[in-house]
Amino acid sequence: MAKELSNRGKEHDRQMDEYNRQAAEFIFRENNANGRVEPDSIDLHGLFVEEAERILEERIRADQAAGQTHLHAIVGKGNHSARGVQKLKPKVEELCDELGLRYRTEENAGRIYINLQGGEPLGPGHDEQPHYGGGGGGYPGQHQGHHGGQHGGQQHQDEGDSELVPWLLKKLEKHCCVVM
Repeated sequence: MAKELSNRGKEHDRQMDEYNRQAAEFIFRENNANGRVEPDSIDLHGLFVEEAERILEERIRADQAAGQTHLHAIVGKGNHSARGVQKLKPKVEELCDELGLRYRTEENAGRIYINLQGGEPLGPGHDEQPHYGGGGGGYPGQHQGHHGGQHGGQQHQDEGDSELVPWLLKKLEKHCCVVM
């Protein structure tokens, strides 16, 4: 009797996994239907973190093989998550770090620009500063996390100092006041 119940439980688990996979594919197809997102974007809203990670990694590898230069990952701002905490964004950043890709949070905090060639994450609207891992702040000299195999997040004392003042002035001018 115990063996039979165990087998039934395993079958229910298998079915549950299959239904979750089907639901994830349906949600993904609906979010990314023609005309809903740009061809260089992927919308991961509504997916479980593990599903989003798997789908994004497949897309990154396919886009790289096709010679694409970048990808916009729509991860959401976490407004519908418990306590408003983003769940997808940290996983996308972790995946980019693992794959040695540079990324940055776009002006819309629910989107991440990923450079599929592994270099600087510049591109449309490149006034935002790049993230080098860890999801840190992103001003010059605040490089955190992995640098694609470089000095692993170590910061040299003079690194970025010459960039900091112009960056701050630009941010103040954009968000605050006129800087003379």
